Amino acid sequence: MKAIQMSATGGPDVLEQVDLPVPRPAAGDVLIRVEAAGVNFMDLMRRKGMPFDIPTPLPFVPGAEVAGTVTALGGGVETVAVGDRVFGLSGVLADGGWAELTTAKATGLFPIPPGLSAQRAAGLTVVGVAAAVMLIEAAKLTEGETVFVPAAAGGLGGFAVQIAKVLGATVIAGAGTEEKRRIALELGADHAVDYRGDGWPLAVQQITGGKGVDVALEAVGPRHLGETISILAPFGRLISYGSLAGYDDTIDPAALARVLFNPAPAQTLTGFNVTHWLTQRPQAAFAAAGRLLTWLAEGKLTGPRITSLPLADAAEALSLLESGKNIGKVVLIP
Repeated sequence: MKAIQMSATGGPDVLEQVDLPVPRPAAGDVLIRVEAAGVNFMDLMRRKGMPFDIPTPLPFVPGAEVAGTVTALGGGVETVAVGDRVFGLSGVLADGGWAELTTAKATGLFPIPPGLSAQRAAGLTVVGVAAAVMLIEAAKLTEGETVFVPAAAGGLGGFAVQIAKVLGATVIAGAGTEEKRRIALELGADHAVDYRGDGWPLAVQQITGGKGVDVALEAVGPRHLGETISILAPFGRLISYGSLAGYDDTIDPAALARVLFNPAPAQTLTGFNVTHWLTQRPQAAFAAAGRLLTWLAEGKLTGPRITSLPLADAAEALSLLESGKNIGKVVLIP
């Protein structure tokens, strides 16, 4: 089978298309013929050799999420059958989904609803399900609250904008270009600001009449975290789910002191990882995922734009994420 493999960490050139044996599903796993595979920041982190909470054994096939058809079952699998069309996580602990076939834990898979394309389904776990769990379970976002969503024209951000609107919140979108701010507004955001420019926290404060936001999502990195803290209202919740700018910077101690000691406005900071929710709090994660799939089926949300590229263009796909030029969700087609 054809697959994208890296034998070293580094730049785009470490990704190579190779021929590999078809994997055999272990007990509890299934074999999936991949119809589409998601491209995510975690794939970029692993390609570059950035700090990551799970080892990346080399050589390694990236690709943390897939959609496709089950072709074989490992021992003890009863939740899915051969021929089922599914989506979910692959390659978090071992080789992933940037291949024609891959294995995945049966317990971490969702059925693809009728009428949903593989391209759309392939981007649901890491961005759609993650955004749903983040807002519903981690942030406990409720009707009438205000939420700040960064990278709002991207994959997770696009879903977060629409999920927040379905939950009855006011959405302030952050995006780095005029085009991306326009897209965020088209997705349903009530306001859009340039969250990469100087003074953006003041713009958020002006929009909220000086109150701040009830929930703020954060994905840029340590240096940006202090600015995001500054837009929180009393009892506000900040959910950090990534570091697009890397981990080289440090968190502003003064920003943390304000939250914890003076004036200690009952705010909370939470680190978020969807894999931990799916593996350690599956009931809550699957309930949030179920609500997301229902909203999709009912047409209450559509999700962000999908950009599909051939599997052979995996290096280009990651470069889109690294440059910040991607809009919506990028998927690979074997």
